[in-house]
Amino acid sequence: MDADALADARRPEWERLDALSRRRRLNGAEVDELIVRYRAASADLAELKTSVGDSPQGAYLSTILAAARLRFTGAGDNVLAQAARFFALQLPAALYRIRWTTGVIAIAFLLVVSITGAWIASDPALIATLGPPDVLRQYAEEDFVDYYGPTASFAGMVWLNNAWIAMQCVLFGVTGVWPVWMLIQNAFGLGTSAAVMSAYGHLDTMVLHILPHGLLELTAIFVAAAAGLHIFWAWAVPGRRTRAESLAAGGRSLATVAIGLVFALFLSGLVEGFVTGSDLPWPVKIGIGAVALGAFLFYMLVVGRRAARRGESGDLVEYEAGTPTLTAG
Repeated sequence: MDADALADARRPEWERLDALSRRRRLNGAEVDELIVRYRAASADLAELKTSVGDSPQGAYLSTILAAARLRFTGAGDNVLAQAARFFALQLPAALYRIRWTTGVIAIAFLLVVSITGAWIASDPALIATLGPPDVLRQYAEEDFVDYYGPTASFAGMVWLNNAWIAMQCVLFGVTGVWPVWMLIQNAFGLGTSAAVMSAYGHLDTMVLHILPHGLLELTAIFVAAAAGLHIFWAWAVPGRRTRAESLAAGGRSLATVAIGLVFALFLSGLVEGFVTGSDLPWPVKIGIGAVALGAFLFYMLVVGRRAARRGESGDLVEYEAGTPTLTAG
């Protein structure tokens, strides 16, 4: 077969296909024509490949076919559209899904902190095992407060540390152990600090210094742990799907939480870095922290509920994630 002869004979048809694929809007008849001409051009390309292999005519036709294919298969959303959908639908829906688990984790965490602090503070022998009295006194009277220095570097350090903890809880949540270990470790540490501060009469100082940023910071960690445990549950109890499919769906829909928490923890880091250690009155500091937490809870519960009612789960849409395996019943 002569490639030049075929190209000369088919060029008007190929150019018509190219023109249709470039139009902004197509009516019904034009869509039908686009599909018919696409099939015909595909047959021409197959004949060229079979007869002459790679050729300039084949490369030209392949370009036209690729543009035409996008018209009836659809192109991906632009970055701004994807970001808008992520923050308006996917992220709040994922947060809303884990609201009850987050609440249970928060209650359990506070109980462990309270029990640990009360147990250690009630026994001077246990307090003594934590360090020399002069070191503990300095911690309670100076070091704890001096830690909260209002600087940009401190805010950045706190943000990176907390974001890393949150990501570990989500990404290693499939183990079922890592989020629980992280929570217990932090609860014991906070309870121990509370015991030392209480033993030297500065528990109120500790509470005041934790509330402004801790309201949002701790909530974000609870959310991260809840997301991680939900991913583990998707693997442990897959339902009608295979474990791999269930884990993939759970990972896609809840890994978004790790990304969202980076922003929440950035806000709590700003509060910790510039508000907690500032000279503002304590009611103002705690009020700022309460507003930050309120904004996060509104996004999680109100915006998330609206997204869930629209059928969102936090997962990718089907054309992004691939067609799911269908199951009967």
